[in-house]
Amino acid sequence: MSDQDIAQNLTSIQQKIEQTCTSAGRDPKDVSLVAVSKTKPNEDILKAITAGQLHFGENRMKELEDKMASIKNADVVWHFIGNLQTNKIKYIADRVNWIHSVEKAKYLKEINKRAGQANRVINALIQVNISDEKQKGGCKPEDLASILESAQNYDFVKVKGLMGMATFVDDPEEVRSEFKLLKELFDSHQKYNEGSVQLEHLSMGMTNDMKVAIEEGSTMVRIGSAIFGERNYD
Repeated sequence: MSDQDIAQNLTSIQQKIEQTCTSAGRDPKDVSLVAVSKTKPNEDILKAITAGQLHFGENRMKELEDKMASIKNADVVWHFIGNLQTNKIKYIADRVNWIHSVEKAKYLKEINKRAGQANRVINALIQVNISDEKQKGGCKPEDLASILESAQNYDFVKVKGLMGMATFVDDPEEVRSEFKLLKELFDSHQKYNEGSVQLEHLSMGMTNDMKVAIEEGSTMVRIGSAIFGERNYD
């Protein structure tokens, strides 16, 4: 994809974010765009950086590790959004900025350990299964409180909010209730804000359901194909 195509796609997405926020009575500055670059070459990421995009998301730990090593721009903010593997957290802890997919207390303990060894702080989001689909991952809503309580005294990981993946459907209105659930959990668990738990962000919404997610309170949208085109698979 050309430099111009990626730049135009980013502009289009930003305009949609602004329009949706304005219609919903929200400040567009409160919604961050995470460009999901999984399976895409470094060249496409560099084109997006040139166009002003700095937040990038990857869902494979080895791919993220390789891209962080290759792309030296210190302003880039890296988000890991895929399934966590405890024994591989150590490979990304020295550079990753956000981990969206924490579904167990033991993952937070390991992130804190590895971030401490790297002498840096990593932001984490607790993934909640809002679609009731096993393949989507995430903790059960009723387990969220205990995970947050376990994380209040860490030095090197900060729990900054929640993440959820809605059911993939043709009509995004069908999943509005799933986004509402995550926002309700976000609001009802503010009482656990203490120490290293400070719930500020909701990571929800992708290319097909971004508008509904923003209307329901998303502060981070994860957009891939609308920026980089259809994904390439191994």
